[in-house]
Amino acid sequence: MHTSAFDEIRHRVAQVLAEGEEGDADAWTALDEDIRRALRYGGLPPAPTWFPDGPTRSPDGDGTGRPGVERLAVALCGPDGRIREAALAYAGDTPALLPLVAIRCADWAGPVRERARAVLRAEMTGQDSRPSETLGALAPMILRVADRRHGDAARELLVQVLREGPETGVTALRTSRDRRVRRLAHRIAVDRGLLSPAQLAATAVADPDVVVQDLCADAVLAAVGADGGTAGGAPLTRLLGARQGRIRAAGVTGLRKAGRAEEAEPFLYDRSALVRACARWVLRQTGTEPLPLYRAACAAGDAMPDHAPTGLAECGDRATDAPVLWEFTGDERPRVRAAAVAGLRVLDAVRPGRLAPLLDDSSPRVVRETRKALRPWADHFPVAGLPRPAAVAPSPRAEGDATTPPPEAGGAPRRGTASPEAPRARGRMRRMLGFRGVFHRPR
Repeated sequence: MHTSAFDEIRHRVAQVLAEGEEGDADAWTALDEDIRRALRYGGLPPAPTWFPDGPTRSPDGDGTGRPGVERLAVALCGPDGRIREAALAYAGDTPALLPLVAIRCADWAGPVRERARAVLRAEMTGQDSRPSETLGALAPMILRVADRRHGDAARELLVQVLREGPETGVTALRTSRDRRVRRLAHRIAVDRGLLSPAQLAATAVADPDVVVQDLCADAVLAAVGADGGTAGGAPLTRLLGARQGRIRAAGVTGLRKAGRAEEAEPFLYDRSALVRACARWVLRQTGTEPLPLYRAACAAGDAMPDHAPTGLAECGDRATDAPVLWEFTGDERPRVRAAAVAGLRVLDAVRPGRLAPLLDDSSPRVVRETRKALRPWADHFPVAGLPRPAAVAPSPRAEGDATTPPPEAGGAPRRGTASPEAPRARGRMRRMLGFRGVFHRPR
């Protein structure tokens, strides 16, 4: 039983080691916990007898008194702190087990922690320090144990190596599969100035991590105007063409510093609200008021940009611009209709009875915007498909067609529809909930 259990652990160790660089921190932490649990609860034979004295020849050693890789891994993860500490003396010569040394840097036993940190420091900063590939395997493990009580020391050592070591180490970690490693490597690369503005812009546009995107985009903006203005050319233009709205917004913001504020006008009609707001800010900094530009764009007929109605509402006037938006709710272009509905919601000019027919629009985009605009009124008239607030009691249903919205306030009922009856009294609690829905309705 003991032999088979030990063989199973040895197989686990061999499997993790075979993965090499493809292994992740989760595999090593799980291996550490499984070995300790197996030793503690009797699933394996007692700890190897060659610890802590060392001269005894181990069954799977090399004939010189050194333990084999599997047995050394078992000793590094065992429940006895003396054995873990003694095993660290052999771990420095076994690069494959350095992730376990990183785990021991956050060990609950002080002597084990100190010895593990000394081994890791020697391997990462000594003259015979490991190549960047080994650093790439260690970094995810170091950042994982950094969340533990005693894990800060290993992280500080990693940061020191990346800041003061060769550039190749930072470059290798920038392409790591671990998200935290990539963030740290890019942050240090930016601080050390290892990336050109073109490289920063390419990373901001293509990297899948939003933290790395923002970090590199901010670095491009910081470089705008440097080197005689050359840093604000192609890299800034690349940010302006990014798929992510946040990156385009960063590029628009940089137009002012680069002396290209006039190029911000097309971004007044961007699909992203953040980009539109940044474009308005840039134009106002140069003395150009965006509202007349929005009104002129909305009067351009078929040449009007799709999102111009929403931009008009974001800086327009309800009395002047709401009628224009209502006209666009009947436009033949679905994007324009959706933008008009969104603009009415921004201006707080929604009239439920007039807007409700758009719930049957052929465009899902328009229906989504209409549902969002009518949501504050969902507890006051029954319209199919509108979500009701959970904390508000539903209003009594009107007789007749339950999907027919009521007429607008102050207006006559539409032809072919019946006016809903006044709600009947449902008791004091129902009335209180009804009033609560009115007074707390979002505006």
